[in-house]
Amino acid sequence: MGVKLVLASSSPRREELLKRLGLNFTIVPSKINEDIEGLAPDLLVQELARAKAEEVAELVEDTVIIAADTVVVNNNGIIGKPEDKNEAREMLKCLQGKCHTVFSGIAVLSTEEGRSLVDVDRTEVFLRQMDEQEINEYVDTGEPLDKAGSYGIQGFGGIFVEKINGSYFTVMGLPIHKLALMLKKFNINII
Repeated sequence: MGVKLVLASSSPRREELLKRLGLNFTIVPSKINEDIEGLAPDLLVQELARAKAEEVAELVEDTVIIAADTVVVNNNGIIGKPEDKNEAREMLKCLQGKCHTVFSGIAVLSTEEGRSLVDVDRTEVFLRQMDEQEINEYVDTGEPLDKAGSYGIQGFGGIFVEKINGSYFTVMGLPIHKLALMLKKFNINII
């Protein structure tokens, strides 16, 4: 039968990426409190990914759990998900015309082995200048409201991404190049 996989996330983007890789998995979303302060962004996303995996490990048996967390950093400040349309507009105005960094942390935990791996990836994203109408129309699609930084590179938000330096999948929230190497250490091969 093989190893049972669990995705500790309700993110449709992470679910889509695992399906694209042909993995069979169950979704058991983590409900941890993500309000952690005082950590650098690279350490924060790793800590949150680890905590998500460990929380879900308490709910399942004989599985390998995949957990991830993503933040956007601009001017040394972490930008999370917007609370409403007004905040989404302000975030986009702040990010446009310059570079920001996306950090995605990833954790893979085996409940059977009691062993886990944690890693992080970063990608620089350059958003082009946008006019007020573009920002308003984009926010009105609803797409920005559940995404760190208020845009989705894989959706309508991709039309504003001028270039990236790093992994596209890290910006989507799951660095699959690192995931593949981590799963391999648990004897799970994607190909």
